[in-house]
Order: sequence, then C-alpha cells, then structure tokens
Amino acid sequence: MDVKSAFPNGFIEEEVYVRQPPSFESARFPDRVYKLRKALYGPKQAPRAWYARLKSFCSSPDKTLFLLSRGGDTTIVRIYVDDIIFGGSSHALYTRDILKKFDMGDSKPMTTPMSTNTALDADEDGEAVD
Repeated sequence: MDVKSAFPNGFIEEEVYVRQPPSFESARFPDRVYKLRKALYGPKQAPRAWYARLKSFCSSPDKTLFLLSRGGDTTIVRIYVDDIIFGGSSHALYTRDILKKFDMGDSKPMTTPMSTNTALDADEDGEAVD
C-alpha cells in the first residue's frame, strides 16, 4: 500500500516555517510565513515525524518492522518510507480496531455477497491488454 498522506500525518516537534505557496500568497501580508503544525512532503523533518507517529503504536528492534499482538492475533507491518505491507495471523485484529474507530464495534460479520466457486474463463474475443 502506498500511503499518499503519510507525511502530513506526522507531527513535528521542531518549529518549521515555510514560505507562502505560489498562488496562495496573502495580498494583505505578502511577507509572512506559515508555521507548520504537521509535516509536509518536502521538509527534512517529514520522514522522521511519520516514523515517530508509527513508533507510538508499537515497537520492534527492526526499525522498519512493527508487530502488534492482542490475544492470539498478530499483525505485522513493514514500512519503507511511505510504502506499507500488512500481514497477520487474522484480519480480526485490524478489523476490530477500525470498527471501534468508526463507532461500529457492535457490527456483526457477514459473508461475501458473491459466489466463491464461480470459475472465470479467458475472454477469447477480447482485446489483449498490455
């Protein structure tokens, strides 16, 4: 998974100021700068802030591997800059947290509403895709 909003979700500890972006300059205060409260793509603090945010959830001796265990379930997360690979013993751990976050913790599971034993055939008349 490529996290498009990875860096803006990191909180920065230092004071960082940036110029007003082109086309968004204030006509009233053209010489003022913005003080960042969250990281952006570009500043050198962004990757460190993103990593610190991830590290607050769980830790591991490997700086790119995060393990989270609850009960008998384990979730494994591997991070490389803003790319993430998830894996785990069960989807229940991750799903449970998402449902709680959106106040849906009392939801009941449902099977996939489609046939799981339908075989797909090659489309002999279709156009090849590169």
